[in-house]
Amino acid sequence: MRAHVQRRWRSTRRVGMALGLALALVATGAAAQQPGTEDGEWRYQSADSGGTRFSPLDQIDASNFGDLEVGWIFRGDNFSPHENYTFKSTPSYIDGVLYTTAGYRRTILAVDPGTGEQIWSYREPHTVRWEQSMRASYGKGVGHSYIDGRLVIYVITPGFFLHALDGKTGEHLEGFGTRVPIEGFPETGVVDLLADLGHDFDPFTGLDPVTGYITSSSPPIVVNDTVVIGNSHEQGYSQTRLENVPGDILGYDKRTGQHKWKFNVIPQTESEFGFDTWENDAWQWTGDVSSWAPLAADMERGIVYIPTNAPTIDYYGGFRPGDNLFGTSIIALDVETGNRLWHFQTVHHPIWNYDLPNVPILYDATINGQEVPMVIQTTKQGLTFAFNRVTGEPIWPIEEREVPQSIVPGEQLSATQPFPTKPAPLEALTLTEDNIIDYTPELREEALEIMSQFRIGGPYMPPLPEGHTESVKGWVGCSGGLNITNPASFDPTTGYLYQPSGPSCSGRTVQTGEKADGDTHACTSSQGDCWTTGTTISDWVSGGPGIGWSGPQGLPIYKPPYNRITAIDMNTGEHVFWAPVGEASDRMKGHPALQGVDLAGVGGGGRATSMVTGSLLLTTRGMNGPAVLDARNKLTGELVGTVDLPAPGQYGMMTYMHEGEQYIVVQVAQGGVMQGALAALKLPGEEH
Repeated sequence: MRAHVQRRWRSTRRVGMALGLALALVATGAAAQQPGTEDGEWRYQSADSGGTRFSPLDQIDASNFGDLEVGWIFRGDNFSPHENYTFKSTPSYIDGVLYTTAGYRRTILAVDPGTGEQIWSYREPHTVRWEQSMRASYGKGVGHSYIDGRLVIYVITPGFFLHALDGKTGEHLEGFGTRVPIEGFPETGVVDLLADLGHDFDPFTGLDPVTGYITSSSPPIVVNDTVVIGNSHEQGYSQTRLENVPGDILGYDKRTGQHKWKFNVIPQTESEFGFDTWENDAWQWTGDVSSWAPLAADMERGIVYIPTNAPTIDYYGGFRPGDNLFGTSIIALDVETGNRLWHFQTVHHPIWNYDLPNVPILYDATINGQEVPMVIQTTKQGLTFAFNRVTGEPIWPIEEREVPQSIVPGEQLSATQPFPTKPAPLEALTLTEDNIIDYTPELREEALEIMSQFRIGGPYMPPLPEGHTESVKGWVGCSGGLNITNPASFDPTTGYLYQPSGPSCSGRTVQTGEKADGDTHACTSSQGDCWTTGTTISDWVSGGPGIGWSGPQGLPIYKPPYNRITAIDMNTGEHVFWAPVGEASDRMKGHPALQGVDLAGVGGGGRATSMVTGSLLLTTRGMNGPAVLDARNKLTGELVGTVDLPAPGQYGMMTYMHEGEQYIVVQVAQGGVMQGALAALKLPGEEH
């Protein structure tokens, strides 16, 4: 019986895309959409609905970048009780006003773009749902649309409510949603999103933790007449129990707030595509598969693109055998119906915390002389997937390659994982004698000795159970890609995709669930109340003793650069250039084993946050790096200017033109010096 079922879910991979093609083809008659901002605005969290983080503005260029000065600072710590608050919301500039969210309540704000002064704000009333919300400060941004010429701002709060507010006044939209039976909520303008997920809940307290938990960490996106809602869950690496609710995608009428559709990210009936990828009836009680990254949309074709994370739980999935669709997938949905047009699963039977962390990117590419509507999905592994965004057909072949198998009792990993043949990975997918540290012969020999004590491979090395009897200390997987704080940026005028990365090798063990339950759940809610979801403790969960993996004398085991940004021509799939980000740390410069060694160009600090303008590629140097903003020639990566910031750059940046002046706004923070803030840079005086 097992073999039969196995064949069924394997075949789903092959036919999944094809079954969606007929549906997708109905959309091919729409006009081409070229992404990028217009009229000096920045209307979406990632600049445009295609997720590019690109603006054609060029008032600020290489010749005057060094003259930038701080025009204003907007402090976000006033909206949060926590001293370590970091501003995670990238503002939108729409119709001459900045819109953003701030604080653990996710206060909705309108800000004067010329002065940084608050115009209006709205804070949702207190609920237990908010008290227990994880990722409360992760608002990331706002959604927007127009109704009869009236600008409407849409925000999902940590308690999982959708608010629709007048962009000019901050007043809630009349006739939108239904009254929420909680004191202090407005009579109109709010939708309780829990009501349409199909689970019993209390408006004030939310879901019973036994049932599960759900919130949101990204803005909604309005596609034509539909508000599309993503979501997020308890972090998978903190979970010890099996039950949770799925992160189903919701669609609402932008004018009335009426619920239009729900897409099941975990299929619930045999008639739904992907149902047979959930063996052991795990679809009945497994949750997550949320879409916590921002969404993208092809407005002309009415397609919304959903990046997802893994099912419950991370690092062990023995209780949910099968590929587990639609975990760790990019999904294209018809925005009017919520029907799946196509999908691609980037990790089969995902257990590695390889969520798709960033917004899909849309581009009309020229491939072998033919115009192709493309969607690009970046990954934590440093793999870059590219598809025809209408049909789901890969732009370049994607190979299923054999990967190592688990020895954890009960685990059934997929025999293969998908690897794009183009573009090449951002970093080496293993560690060999060719890419280990070699500043000195002594360091190289120490690195070789360390490597001999481990089994080293690519990104899909499975965890080892604690107490294992393997002849090595641990299994180590290597890759290096993007995460929530360092998304890619894209220039539609050149087709260049810019991705920050650095080499990374790590190993992980799992421990028994009984041992870990109650210990792995940190107090992450706003009030410090520790709680968990589900009732059934997993046989195995993340944790246990470390494997002792480290480089020689505390140095990185791999060759530099340790941080870089890579440009890829998405018309050809070829890497164009890479440039180091940052410089060697003071610890490396002062290390006794590196005295006299040239450390120029090795890169250092955290991963870069980036943005592309008319002529520049702008990069920070990581959340804990120096408080500077770098400007680079976007065609070569050459550093052409650096300016100081009030604090290190954090989650994002954006740019806009206001009253004839270009502003660059960077999210900055530094513990003990400056809490979460927006710093706006501009040219001085009237010289520009």
